[in-house]
Amino acid sequence: MVAGVVSLSPTVKLKTANLGFPRMGRQRELKFALEGFWAGKRTESELLEVASSLRAEHWKSQKAAGLDFVPSNDFSLYDQVLDALVLVGATPERFGTGPVTLERYFAMARNSREQTAMEMTKWFDTNYHYLVPEWSEGISFEVDTTKLLTEVREARALGIETRPVLVGPLTLLLLGKGIDGAFDPMTLLPKITSAYRQVLEALAAERVEWVQIDEPMLVTDLETGVAESYRSVYAELAMVPVKLMLTTYFDALGDNLSLAVDLGTAGIHIDVVRAPEELKAVIAALKPEQVLSVGCVEGRNIWLSDFAVASAQLNEAVEGLGAERVLAAPSCSLLHVPHDLGSEIKLPSRIKSWLRFATEKVAEVVALGTGDVAAAQANAAAVADREAAETTTNAKVRAALAELQATDFARASAYTQRAIVQREELGLPLLPTTTIGSFPQTAEVRKHRAARKKGHETADEYEAFLKKAITECVREQERIGLDVLVHGEFERNDMVEYFAEFLDGFAFTENGWVQSYGSRCVKPPVIYGDVSRPTPMTLKWTSYARSLTTRPMKGMLTGPITVLQWSFVRNDIPRQQTAWQIALALRDEVTDLEGIGIRIIQVDEPALREGLPLRRADWAAYLDWAVKAFKLATSSVADETQIHTHMCYCEFDDILPAIAALDADVISMETARSRMELLEAFRAHAYPNEIGPGVYDIHSPRVPSVGEMSELLTLALEVLKPEQIWVNPDCGLKTRGWPETVEALENMVKAAGELRLTLNA
Repeated sequence: MVAGVVSLSPTVKLKTANLGFPRMGRQRELKFALEGFWAGKRTESELLEVASSLRAEHWKSQKAAGLDFVPSNDFSLYDQVLDALVLVGATPERFGTGPVTLERYFAMARNSREQTAMEMTKWFDTNYHYLVPEWSEGISFEVDTTKLLTEVREARALGIETRPVLVGPLTLLLLGKGIDGAFDPMTLLPKITSAYRQVLEALAAERVEWVQIDEPMLVTDLETGVAESYRSVYAELAMVPVKLMLTTYFDALGDNLSLAVDLGTAGIHIDVVRAPEELKAVIAALKPEQVLSVGCVEGRNIWLSDFAVASAQLNEAVEGLGAERVLAAPSCSLLHVPHDLGSEIKLPSRIKSWLRFATEKVAEVVALGTGDVAAAQANAAAVADREAAETTTNAKVRAALAELQATDFARASAYTQRAIVQREELGLPLLPTTTIGSFPQTAEVRKHRAARKKGHETADEYEAFLKKAITECVREQERIGLDVLVHGEFERNDMVEYFAEFLDGFAFTENGWVQSYGSRCVKPPVIYGDVSRPTPMTLKWTSYARSLTTRPMKGMLTGPITVLQWSFVRNDIPRQQTAWQIALALRDEVTDLEGIGIRIIQVDEPALREGLPLRRADWAAYLDWAVKAFKLATSSVADETQIHTHMCYCEFDDILPAIAALDADVISMETARSRMELLEAFRAHAYPNEIGPGVYDIHSPRVPSVGEMSELLTLALEVLKPEQIWVNPDCGLKTRGWPETVEALENMVKAAGELRLTLNA
């Protein structure tokens, strides 16, 4: 044995499994095929051919790596939750009934002429968005196993037996909502149980031996009666002759451990990366016939595993259960990490040696399962090198954190006092109109950015283009009649990566793309060291835009928690420390923006709710340091300076006290798809500050009418005081085209103006 390495005995060979693989492809082939299809440039058969080719490539690469259990049905053209609804015949009634065509599938995901798309929200505490099931009494539950069985057969034709992946019935049910909030989804339990039994019977008839059934709701606080629902459903499913691997991840089973074991599935998967302390209890609780899948390779971050830790966990499981009852696996689906490291050329070689993407994580699982001594030696050397790296620590940053005082986390005056000063300073009308920040990133914008990046365009040429784009954007906003303007963010590639490129402590990939929703991919930067801001990040272009107009110009920043959540974060120090380091860097930027006369500064925190732990017992500690991070970044300004923040789809009522504690003068949010229902939580909590509820959904090319927006604003006025309300889209306009953007904003300004006249009458 190598010093410092704990490895399995070479005679002990464990079965190995993967829980899911990235869908987009090494070069985002699926993204481009989808967008080509939506634009009418690809046929349905061409899109499906790309999908089929990617599936085959992924299956073959995983099998070639040595995996025993390769997943199928983890691939999706948009979202696995939507796929699950199609599978069990539980798509929303408003989109029609019968077999789901591709046209109807994408209508549910992206809007149609007749219907708005299904609501989106975050998949547990990740940055992946799923489509929220809509439960109603009339759902047909007509099972359609076409996709599921097609993929099993496609893989089998390649000589690969797969383990199909299903979103579990209770997780599917609990992640949805009753229509109009009045229908109780749990009344559908008999129907959904029957549907899942039909699905499993179809797989049994297909001679599938194992099925992975994902129930991550088991790591959350279950409401009264849900445990009994789990028991009744799985008692029914146990009658089907297939082996179920009950799969949990993202946290510990905790008080649901005995429930999970008692469901009687053939196996249970646990996440020992997130909850290593639970391994011993799970080993002791398992029934003699059950196997344990040990999720010992991190499925949500890109750092190499520490084989000493992972092997010790596998050894503990083997000692307690026997090797024949233990599987090695990632902690969760590898959907949340990039495809592979092979095309990363520009990453510093030392940092690259510390990273593992999906393909490399599969190799780690296999190496751990087979007791690969050479791999263990190489791993020990890489882990030791990372621990010894001096470039990860900045003494000045550590000292700045140590010197923080309570006054660094609070504005000088209360909101009620600030609001008076700000209204006088800004001179805005009732229902002021603005946008969330970004304007369309057209093909021309992307072309110039790519040309500059590749050296085909000089710095002067690129700056001339940006000045022209910003000038045109400002002039168009003035023409439309917006009250508070933005510069359009044409220089920004991504709302996190752009800022990270100015900060020390970050590294960047070339192809580290991860799916966020549908065809939308993000390329999270890598936080490998202490974070600091050596130079200003936004002053140049914000100052230029301000010089073009007499109207208020917003400065646009991404908040510390969102930078943290949407990066691959170092795992060698507490996340709180990294968040506060980022906040200190942003504080410098906020101070500088105020110094050049910017009186409205938006610090976006769409990921605040996303970072919330899955167990309520852990919420207070997280929210305390997360709120303090935002306040550390924003509290240095004078009363006259108005701080805005923006948040995306989430359950706001879960964290409203924390949102209030942010003490932002204005919060904007996505409410169009939910028809302002989120505002009820703000009314219930007597939220005192100002709110910009989104009045149209920017995730769709559909342009809502003046009447539709007026209707939504009228709903908002039933909940909020007129002086509390701002009028804006529900997110940035980056992904939209200019014609639809202009038309929608014109309608928005007109709707606000008409209501303003009524209120002032």
